[in-house]
Amino acid sequence: MYPADGGAGLQPLVPLHLPDSERDIDANRAPWLDGAPEAPAPRSLPGGVHNADVAVIGGGFTGVSTAYHLSKRFPDKRIVLLEARTLANGASGRNGGMMLNWINGVDSRDPEGTQRVYKATCGGIDRIESIIKNHSLNVRYNRQGCFEMCTTNERAEAAHARAEKLHSWGIPVKYLDGNALKTHLGLTGVVGGVLDPSAGQLNGVDLIRGMRGVIEAAGVQVYENSPVIAVKEGATVELQTRTGTVRAGAIVLGTNGYTPKLGYFGNQVFPLHSHMIATEPLSPEAWAKIGWTNAAGFSDDLDRIAYGSLTASGSLVFGGGSNAAYDYLYGNKTAYPGSPDTAMAAFKAVRQRLAAYLPDTMNLKISHRWTGTLGITMARVCSMGVRGANRNIYYALGYSGHGVTLANLAGKVLTDLYSDNHEPWAKLPFYQRNMAYIPPEPFRWVGYQLFTRLTGRSPRKVE
Repeated sequence: MYPADGGAGLQPLVPLHLPDSERDIDANRAPWLDGAPEAPAPRSLPGGVHNADVAVIGGGFTGVSTAYHLSKRFPDKRIVLLEARTLANGASGRNGGMMLNWINGVDSRDPEGTQRVYKATCGGIDRIESIIKNHSLNVRYNRQGCFEMCTTNERAEAAHARAEKLHSWGIPVKYLDGNALKTHLGLTGVVGGVLDPSAGQLNGVDLIRGMRGVIEAAGVQVYENSPVIAVKEGATVELQTRTGTVRAGAIVLGTNGYTPKLGYFGNQVFPLHSHMIATEPLSPEAWAKIGWTNAAGFSDDLDRIAYGSLTASGSLVFGGGSNAAYDYLYGNKTAYPGSPDTAMAAFKAVRQRLAAYLPDTMNLKISHRWTGTLGITMARVCSMGVRGANRNIYYALGYSGHGVTLANLAGKVLTDLYSDNHEPWAKLPFYQRNMAYIPPEPFRWVGYQLFTRLTGRSPRKVE
């Protein structure tokens, strides 16, 4: 069921038939892997007991960023990073690529709080850029700005007023009408939009593989194919894998949507599968003819948000746009079985929405189809903090689609909390946030299916 949520001029969704040339795309592979730095052969945790000061679970943005900041702050501490599969295998390597400001689920209600959030997230993007430059990493990224586009006159008027309010508070956003926006993106059905010039686009696989060399040179021990299968809390936390055990004074849960599998936040975070596609690469001149110039990416104002970004190689990454583009699987399953073959209806729906916004892409070949796993909270606001009777379980999760920026920011936040320096973050919405309760199965799956099919929207709790 697709929601009738199109804007004033948005083209209706029409049936698509895949050309034979696209039927052989059978790998659940994102374009971020194409041309990425070579990854070393995976090394699993050896047998026996291994001691560490800090054990980081998860080899995505959160885990690698935390290991990086901890190793810089505490060069003499023993840090171990455990990844269930390979670094960047999860959402950090299967995302939409946009480095966005703001915290999903948090409104701009007052100048001080809004400025604080913008400063934190913009500072997070600045920090990503400085890491790339300081370590001379071969990372493809840009900061050409991202657009939040409006599909109705009413929403455009509200966005215009919000942009003026934010600008008066010192936030450098800018409203553009439909004609001006079309010159940047070539989109149909768009009434207006807001440009955030400090946002951008990032190849996460490039970043994580580049940072791996940095953290290993600093002494961090990285083990892949080493899923944690049991956590025993205490003054010293014991992590059991299939091959060995790590005993650490503190651990970091850098697993986002996978965290409930470790026995944490199962009633507060759920994994949502987002289906995405990428077009064949085009030259800048070809994209200019379509209408895309000087922009990193965009998202729309619909509840089942559609979003797109342009890679350094000239492929357009696109996802969302309807119920079909997202899936929740019974029992908090974190892997979408058989993707892309089992999700062909979802990929067709995603392409339909892309064609509604950019009709000229109908003639382009789709080069990649893949599914990424998001960590979603009911209010869409993430949480970062420390818990446990011994205050030695550090966590950051529930980014709800803003993980490229927030998960990288989490490394700095958790390192400060580990240093007992809470002050820089204590007034931000994600600090030690108590996330809303989510019912257990079977009510969770039944409720999700009923709500999305009846309303065309995603269930959420507004706070």
